Amino acid sequence: MAKTVKIDNKTVGDGYPCFIIAEIGINHNGSVELAKKMIDIAVTTGCDAVKFQKRTVDVVYTQEELAKERHSIFGNTNGDLKRGLEFGEKEYREIDEYCKEKGILWFASCWDEGSVDFIDKFNPPCYKIASASLTDDNLLKYTKSKGKPILLSTGMSTMEQIRHAVKILGEDDLIIYHCTSTYPSNSDETNLRVIETFKKEFNCPIGYSGHERGITPSIVAAALGANSVERHITVDRTNWGSDQAASLETAGLYHMVRDIRQLPSLLGDGVKVVYERELPIIEKLRRVK
Repeated sequence: MAKTVKIDNKTVGDGYPCFIIAEIGINHNGSVELAKKMIDIAVTTGCDAVKFQKRTVDVVYTQEELAKERHSIFGNTNGDLKRGLEFGEKEYREIDEYCKEKGILWFASCWDEGSVDFIDKFNPPCYKIASASLTDDNLLKYTKSKGKPILLSTGMSTMEQIRHAVKILGEDDLIIYHCTSTYPSNSDETNLRVIETFKKEFNCPIGYSGHERGITPSIVAAALGANSVERHITVDRTNWGSDQAASLETAGLYHMVRDIRQLPSLLGDGVKVVYERELPIIEKLRRVK
């Protein structure tokens, strides 16, 4: 049996409940109050954790990239947008207190070493490596140095790149997430059987980070053996923002979590039996007993 990973008081791996992450990401649009509404959604629908994204803008992006024209609710350059979407210490203190009050775990994907140190002040239960960072060996090593479980997304990555990242991180305290980095993803880009491929190759829990429309692929992913499922969430898919269209609103998240939680019962143990409730049907319908 593959290794398991402990994230706070939750065990992730085969034979344990699917660890469901509601990714708030940047869908808060710079508003702590909006972030709190999404935390509430995650709590009421039964998710295990919420996730944010943290960047040191001037480290992650070049000055040329930040100077590019890009109209948004924050201004007219890409830099205005990126800075507007970043929470600082005051905002994360408030988020930390709110999540503790609501009884839900929170952590972040950190896109640079300074962001790892920033989030480390809040003693997160784990760290996420975004797909965009999978090839950043220095960031992988630095995140690993914190001694916490690592969740690794694999969008826009080859098997060779994924193997290299896993070699750096090791398979202890690691969860690997199958992911396609298109927003939203089309059906022919989802390729859920990669979950089975990962399970055969890697000795650690395997998850699924989905960007599709709807909930069916995420449920199928869990049925195929994904030990964790991560989905972007929002209060309203028509809100401004690049990730909103690939996100779930309250009703969609509720139904996804409900259906994933039902899977162990639905799939059963594979042993064919005659159920007690079938006996009167036998008496009623079967000519030869």
